[in-house]
Amino acid sequence: MNTLTFHKGGVHPPENKLTASMPIVPVELPREVTVTFSQHIGAMARCVLAKGDTVNRGDLVAEAVGFVSANVHTPISGTVTRVDKSKTAYGFTADTVTITATSEDHERDMKAIAAMSPVRSDSQIDALTPEEIVAIIDRAGIVGLGGATFPTKVKLAPPPGCHAEVLVINGVECEPYLTNDHALMLAHSREIVSGIKLLMRAAGVNRAIVGIENNKPDAIAAMRDAARDVDGVEVAALKVKYPQGGEKQLIEALLGKEVPSGALPVSTGAIVQNVATAYSVYEAVCYDKPLIDRIVTVTGPSVTHPGNYLVPIGMNIMSLIQVAGGVPADTGKIILGGPMMGRAVVTIDTPTVKGVSGVLMLPESQSRRGRVEPCIRCASCVSACPMGLEPYLMSTLSRLGRWDELEHNKVMNCIECGCCSYICPASRPLLDYIRLGKSKVGNLIRLRNKK
Repeated sequence: MNTLTFHKGGVHPPENKLTASMPIVPVELPREVTVTFSQHIGAMARCVLAKGDTVNRGDLVAEAVGFVSANVHTPISGTVTRVDKSKTAYGFTADTVTITATSEDHERDMKAIAAMSPVRSDSQIDALTPEEIVAIIDRAGIVGLGGATFPTKVKLAPPPGCHAEVLVINGVECEPYLTNDHALMLAHSREIVSGIKLLMRAAGVNRAIVGIENNKPDAIAAMRDAARDVDGVEVAALKVKYPQGGEKQLIEALLGKEVPSGALPVSTGAIVQNVATAYSVYEAVCYDKPLIDRIVTVTGPSVTHPGNYLVPIGMNIMSLIQVAGGVPADTGKIILGGPMMGRAVVTIDTPTVKGVSGVLMLPESQSRRGRVEPCIRCASCVSACPMGLEPYLMSTLSRLGRWDELEHNKVMNCIECGCCSYICPASRPLLDYIRLGKSKVGNLIRLRNKK
């Protein structure tokens, strides 16, 4: 068996891929969506609509502000009924616009989807310059769909002194329960490869490597078949180990290079993109389709109809859960994302955003934290940390508010994978304190850099 992997730390939690064999199921377009202006890392997009405006599916809702920002579009046609603030899944407020469709709007959208055809021929696509491809990606509001939501156009423009040599495509999906990328690779492997070719041209590289864990042999076979006659694109099978899909861990596994502390991944010559991002690039270039939907895994041990759903971005999470059969009676926690890096929500009466890859409903019996005990100095968290950090120490420094020492111990290198909390036999909330400390230290660094 191929044993390509990273070398520091890592764990192997139960995979629980309950929806691994399930195809993508499109969700019917809702009659109302609430589109959030900040669905990406960077500056919040600026609203371009007013109450009473009419829009068509795919129209711009909010435009990017500055370089690190992303456009936002509507997945449905209709009338703007509200421009206001809405509560996010985590209890914060966000600037949003609500669009309501009539029966005529809905019927027109359904016909448009059924009749969707390419707007560029193969020869026209082949004639696009790298700059033109990046401009299309920019207009489409494409961001990293692996969870980080970093604007894709920014990754394709390395800072001075950095030069891209290889495109790394993340098809790992190491997070337990999630299977949205797996389903996408099975259903649209050739389109993903087309998107990879476009990303290679945009980045100015001649080589791309797709990394997929060995627990997805069907996806590996599908992607290898799709890339068989494509120069420069290879598919690598990886050992099953969490967090294999972390950007830095994936670079080490595939290229044998380590991203230096404080440096960007492109410092190793690699630009990393998710398979779903590559597919979105294909749709944007071929169909002029902005990022208005994505695949979301709705799952959990007691969910009636778990699956991989193609979801309009802006659809209410409560409505999406109803499609999967509703919230099970034994649910103790609902998480957006997977159980390792995802976060529990305070409300499901909130819209989906570009970064939502999964909705996980865990039973009460699996939602309770263990009783917090004193640290037994076992160093399991140190052994498990894929970044070579000391989680027990960083957690303590954060709890005591010793921010300078926390920065010195490289808290900003933490990728928040949760390996430390998962492995801790004393059930200590290590990642909770580290996240708090990382936020505090990050703010202090930003203030210091402004002076």
